[in-house]
Amino acid sequence: MPEVTLYFWITKVLTTGMGETTSDFMATHLNQVIAVALGGLAFVAALMLQFSARRYTAWIYWTAVVMVSVFGTMAADVLHVALGIPYVVSTVFFTVVLAAVLGTWYAVERTLSIHSIHTRRREGFYWATVMATFALGTALGDWTATTLHLGYFSSGVLFAVLIAVPTAAHRWFRLNPVLAFWFAYIVTRPLGASFADWMAVSHVRGGLAWGTGPVSLAWAVAILGFVAYLALSRKDVAPTES
Repeated sequence: MPEVTLYFWITKVLTTGMGETTSDFMATHLNQVIAVALGGLAFVAALMLQFSARRYTAWIYWTAVVMVSVFGTMAADVLHVALGIPYVVSTVFFTVVLAAVLGTWYAVERTLSIHSIHTRRREGFYWATVMATFALGTALGDWTATTLHLGYFSSGVLFAVLIAVPTAAHRWFRLNPVLAFWFAYIVTRPLGASFADWMAVSHVRGGLAWGTGPVSLAWAVAILGFVAYLALSRKDVAPTES
């Protein structure tokens, strides 16, 4: 796993936005079944590559995160678009799923810290948790933007404020660092996705109307830049792995 630095959080937010608009782009320009199938295959391939790695490698890890972002978005959107399930219901559902994954992880391993991930089983729990956070974040962001009528930009601002809560609570009120990490990790999903949607959607929907394709490409370029920097600088590699 990478070291949790400012670069980690910036790259994570970028992957959430890119995953949101890429999923929307695929759903719009491809048959939905084909889009989900392609997203699923890319997701499985990326995780297989990640699990085959003997140690943390920036481009492998972040490729897996991007693919989880794309497929996690599809998983949440399918419940609403294809099955007609309200966002509030899917938000509650994925909250329960996330709680179940975290509860099982802790019951088996007695820790939820990413710094303790040194076995394949713990890594499996980690990626299951990541998948659940992406699906939950997608449903949550869409719920605030559409059902609560906040719009994408206001939703982004809301989640930008919320992500500061665990940071402040950990720094000044001694909030457990593992709890603070997962709180912030969940919020990164609707944070990045809300701003990416705001850039992509039409003026009628309160956006900048740049389109899902251009926004996906721009955020992908930004991700590539950060990942290339991390790969070269190794600023996200623990000292024992350097």
